[in-house]
Amino acid sequence: MRQLISAPFGKVGRLGLQALRREWRAGEVRVLALALVVAVGAVSSVGFFTDRVEKALAQRAVALLAADRVVLSRAPIDTAWIDEARRRGLRTEQVMEFRSVVMGAARPQLAEIKAVGPDYPLRGTLRASDAPYTADVPTQSPPERGTLWSEARMLGLLDVAMGDTVGVGESALRVSRILAYEPDRATGFFGIAPRVMMRIEDVAATELIQPGSRARYRLLLAGSEPELEGYRRWLEPRLADGQRFEAVSEARPQLQTALDRAGKFLGLAALVSVLLCGVAVAAAARRHAERQSDTAAVLRCLGAAQRTVLGIYAVKLAGLGVLASAVGCLLGYLGQAGIAGILGDLLGGDLPAPSWRPVGFGMAVGLVTLAGFGLPPIVRLRQVPPLRVLRRDLGAPPLSALGLYGLGALALAGLMLWISRDPPLTIWLLAGTAGTLLLLGGGAWLLVRLLAPLRKRVGVALRFGLAGIARRPADSVVQVMAFGVGIMALLLLSVVRNDLLDVWQQRVPPEAPNHFLINIPPSQVGAVTEWFGEQGIVGVSLHAMSHARLDSINGADAGAWQGLNEHGRHWLQQGFNLSWAEQPQQDNRIISGRWWRGDELTQSLLSVEQRMAENLGIGLGDRLVFRVADQPVELTVANIRSVEWDNFRVNFFLVTTPSALADLPATYVTSVYLPPDRKGVLTDLVRNFPSITVFDVEAILNQVRSVIGQVVKAVEFVFLFTLVAGVVVLYAALQSSLEERLQEGAVLRALGAKRGQLRLGLLGEYVTLGLLAGLLAAFAAALVGLVLADQVLDLAYRPEVLLAVWGALLGGVGVGLAGLWGSGSVLRQSPMAVLRQL
Repeated sequence: MRQLISAPFGKVGRLGLQALRREWRAGEVRVLALALVVAVGAVSSVGFFTDRVEKALAQRAVALLAADRVVLSRAPIDTAWIDEARRRGLRTEQVMEFRSVVMGAARPQLAEIKAVGPDYPLRGTLRASDAPYTADVPTQSPPERGTLWSEARMLGLLDVAMGDTVGVGESALRVSRILAYEPDRATGFFGIAPRVMMRIEDVAATELIQPGSRARYRLLLAGSEPELEGYRRWLEPRLADGQRFEAVSEARPQLQTALDRAGKFLGLAALVSVLLCGVAVAAAARRHAERQSDTAAVLRCLGAAQRTVLGIYAVKLAGLGVLASAVGCLLGYLGQAGIAGILGDLLGGDLPAPSWRPVGFGMAVGLVTLAGFGLPPIVRLRQVPPLRVLRRDLGAPPLSALGLYGLGALALAGLMLWISRDPPLTIWLLAGTAGTLLLLGGGAWLLVRLLAPLRKRVGVALRFGLAGIARRPADSVVQVMAFGVGIMALLLLSVVRNDLLDVWQQRVPPEAPNHFLINIPPSQVGAVTEWFGEQGIVGVSLHAMSHARLDSINGADAGAWQGLNEHGRHWLQQGFNLSWAEQPQQDNRIISGRWWRGDELTQSLLSVEQRMAENLGIGLGDRLVFRVADQPVELTVANIRSVEWDNFRVNFFLVTTPSALADLPATYVTSVYLPPDRKGVLTDLVRNFPSITVFDVEAILNQVRSVIGQVVKAVEFVFLFTLVAGVVVLYAALQSSLEERLQEGAVLRALGAKRGQLRLGLLGEYVTLGLLAGLLAAFAAALVGLVLADQVLDLAYRPEVLLAVWGALLGGVGVGLAGLWGSGSVLRQSPMAVLRQL
């Protein structure tokens, strides 16, 4: 006894591990272990699979750079940079872009010339066709030496046909194919001339690039992430003005919006699994701690100190956490490997191998949730007085235990933030879960209070079931909360999988604009509009646009502005496209300030897109001076807005009031959808209006649709793992009161109750609890989904009434049947065997 009272740490550790081994064989701790294994397995499965899907999405995205990373420069790429990249195992290719005159049979034509090497592109594919405005096909090979690929409209402007020779500087190149799509075409669609592509080896013969020539150079890089990251660290100190290292995060805004939203969807699925993990472990740990009250009381009777009792159970808990979390991570890895192997083709090929990061996350989730929700009951066990060995009553939890619950919740919130890397998403989901728990707890308490008059109006069997809810008010409240959180999570994932993803897909409808028309002179606006009407193409709206340079911000030189980041400096070099409008477009949403109205239309006000405002480091009331056609224009920021870039309609980062740019030169731009069988009308358009530039963005549009479709499939697969976690929550909640039900069932059967009556009573109890939990969970899921759609995902979502129907079915029918199945031992167990253990 003295050894037990003053047991050293080593002996306490051995006692804890012995207790774990003994209780594991006895089966007392298996429910908690199963909950932890399956919960961590579900979470790590989500982590592994999400990690692989994110890598796959990133690989699809880098195809739009034609490489994994790109070095951009206004001077020729240093050969030492190329040699260093190759020394590090990276594949490289060079690209050069410049403007020059191309000579045809009719007249000279200014062109945007792109010169590429033989291995271009390193990622993605080119698309080309054999005749103007015909179906294009993918190709991995750029133009051959001595040949040139041209955009379709260039042939009409030069009055040449396929196979003819055109002059580029001092050389002659044969037009061999029509250029339809380049994976790394510049972010903006607003060039000033048609594009042609040639081999970089043919540039020297043209004699167009001389010292001082204005050309843009790019070094394409492809390789593994560690190699690319190492090269970035080596290169960045050597970059000068006008040079930068670019990743996929600087891709076109349409695709970047899709990728950002994809990350939020996958993060939401993973976060819901984390929540279910916490609920499952909390329910199982609570039951385990209650069953250990007798053992703790006996230890206290033998003279064990409080710290000894706490140490024994803490070691046992830690051992269980490490073992179960490790097994859960292994289960998660095997599970995701099997699913990915079966469904890899559906995701568009083999997925990249996962990293080991999800293992650390899975272990952390298991240990933190077990400590956070298993340690508070253990704190109560150390305070069990010896006298309570006869009472088996733990009483109300002390304030210290409640504080530990709070610390556990904070630690779990930190882990959720770690996996999502999205504070708004995590905060809103946690707030929604906390509100759901309060709603479920209040509803369950109200149910218990209202059962007294109802019990007198039902049959004997159902009365037994309703009485079971009232006899165990604390257990009933906990079960409703566990059922409700699990159902809410599953319904929320259903909302994401169905409604929110449908809303997102509708952002890029089948008839989204697939052609951009720019360089429309003001004098031809009416004629172009009339031409579209004659062709039966309706709904085409033209938007004015002026190119500008930013000179100053709040009186300071723009290049020295403190809030400017790397992307903002890039915009300063590239310039801005300003437009003006009386009303905001339907796909624009004001998030700060307000749109101009009334007499403000005559003031010089500016509306700035949210991402552009962050890049420039500006806000409401800031004064910006632009230079348009060498004339200064001062504008005051009136509002910040978000833009739905992924719908492929014409949109602008900067929009002014109509009067601000009224007397300055401008051109017009529009976007239009043309089905495949009507693309031939573009030939007539270019012939009638030769100054107009037409961009076919069908390939980019298909790329965005492909990313969205792949994310939809990925969320559906992640939903399967989350469903497993939801089943564990249900099982743990059912097991929380199983021992009491066994005792009650044994007493009733000893008094003559039949199995059918017990079965009906159990079914009535679980259906009542499940129906309440399901209805409240449906309301909570609709509310949380609405908030997430508006505040995080930037989607217009409206909940449907069917969500309540699904909640009622999942709660009433699902919980009722699962409860009846989980309580089967109450009906099968011998009453004598149970009563002997009392």
